Amino acid sequence: MSENIEVKVPDIGDFDSVEIIEVLVSEGDHVAAEDSLITVESDKASMEIPSSASGVVKSLKVKLGDSVSEGSVILILEADNTSDSSTESHKAGKAATSAPEAPAPTTAPSDGSADQHAEVVVLGSGPGGYTAAFRAADLGKQVILIERYEKIGGVCLNVGCIPSKALLHTAQVINEAHEADQHGIHFDAPTIDIDAIRSYKETTIDKLTGGLKQLARQRKVRIVQGYGKFVSSHSIAVESTDGSITTISFDHCIIAAGSRVTKLPFIPWDDPRVMDSTDALELEEIPQRLLVVGGGIIGLEMATVYDALGASITIVELSPSLIPGTDKDIIRPLERRIKKKYENIYLNTKVTKITPTEDGLVCKFEGKKAPEEDTFDRVLVSIGRSPNGLLIDADKAGVHVDERGFIATDKQMRTNVDHIFAIGDIVGQPMLAHKATHEAKVAAEVIAGHKSFFDARTIPSVAYTDPEVATMGKSEEQCKAEGIAYEKGAFPWAASGRSLSIGRNEGLTKVLFDKKTGKIIGASIVGTNAGELIAEAVLALEMGADAEDIGLTIHPHPTLSETLNFASEVAEGSCTDIYAPKK
Repeated sequence: MSENIEVKVPDIGDFDSVEIIEVLVSEGDHVAAEDSLITVESDKASMEIPSSASGVVKSLKVKLGDSVSEGSVILILEADNTSDSSTESHKAGKAATSAPEAPAPTTAPSDGSADQHAEVVVLGSGPGGYTAAFRAADLGKQVILIERYEKIGGVCLNVGCIPSKALLHTAQVINEAHEADQHGIHFDAPTIDIDAIRSYKETTIDKLTGGLKQLARQRKVRIVQGYGKFVSSHSIAVESTDGSITTISFDHCIIAAGSRVTKLPFIPWDDPRVMDSTDALELEEIPQRLLVVGGGIIGLEMATVYDALGASITIVELSPSLIPGTDKDIIRPLERRIKKKYENIYLNTKVTKITPTEDGLVCKFEGKKAPEEDTFDRVLVSIGRSPNGLLIDADKAGVHVDERGFIATDKQMRTNVDHIFAIGDIVGQPMLAHKATHEAKVAAEVIAGHKSFFDARTIPSVAYTDPEVATMGKSEEQCKAEGIAYEKGAFPWAASGRSLSIGRNEGLTKVLFDKKTGKIIGASIVGTNAGELIAEAVLALEMGADAEDIGLTIHPHPTLSETLNFASEVAEGSCTDIYAPKK
């Protein structure tokens, strides 16, 4: 005998209410379990709400434009006589926290002893991890995503790329307001509300991590919280915060365990005035004097933030140049600008000792132009990251990990163990989120039977400093070291109408072409929005473009993007915006 049941809005995450933007069924329609009934939209994403059972729609209780929340009745359904096993709830493992809305797995544990089983287990939920999980799910695989922390998204979303860019935007607003004087617009000095700035950063993170949980829910990806370590070639033990253990077995695994901050042993890390990049993003206070140890991308980005917020900045870099590995002519405009703003920049210098005192942190230096010692209110140590390969007991699965913690893979992201893959920071440089996401898709697609390979010809890198520095492909230094004959086209932004109109003239766009083939092999840009501009050069390299291809591509005027056009014209000798005839 059939019965009438109320179909309600299920758990929709961290939202009080969402708006119905589409009603997908009408009264009298027959729907199956999991058929979509309505589409709702939040400030983070839109999603379709499925039916919890099969049957005939007797009456709709909602309409277009209504706001609903968890437990709101969508419709009355005259349920079919036969029960649908897909509506049965899945009992999660006894120890780790598992998403309550996850479906029950249909594949039995491989050895019969695991608490949970999945066709694909992804260890780590950073950009690589969640991309791998979502792509595998889209390809029909049952997926469990293991994440150590409560919020998914990994380092990038929670304590890296995203919060730093939120703070860098704040810094940009402050700097632009100050520089508006030259445009005839005068602002009073800004009032800095550090708590509100921190709240803005956290809100940005919450929107993105909340959106990821929505996407996992829509794809039926089970999220298991805890610290995962291998116990065999087909199982992982996940330890929850209370110390209890859940064992998860798998057919395939994708290791996306990322990296951690590299910490020098002589640094007094127990002193709260000593910060790594994660600590710096907490914005506990704005020190009067801040020492940044490491003139790489992360150190310079955080220096940009703290400088704008009022700190006096000193940078110490062991190499002879900031952002080591980048051509000096590209670094020079950045260095000239920040030298005017920062207290000191010491190159070819290292910190040998940091001694905590009541008056501050006494730092000793070794370097020709550096003092023997100086005292700072806080010290940010930013000297790179180390892969987590040695922290997950990969050897118990037979996966080879080198002494530094890296895991070697082939072009299909497969480790030495055929059914175990690895992606992201843990497989090697460059440690960048956009590399990890592309590797993730390859791994998931290979597991699903696709003939996919990671075959990127270049991976761009961006420092979100002021000005930004973006590079891709070969640098001039690399070409010289490798004996590659090249043609160069460089266009100074002092000749860019767009750059001058925004009050900035320090930029430079440089493009390198192979002298034999004429094809683009590298590009570097320093200037406003360089990180947005570099993508065209990446595409040009992937497509095998030459200088004429880029030069004949009509760019809008006046824009910063046309500097790539002009630089290519310089290389081929046809540029009229500067005097640079081809020799």
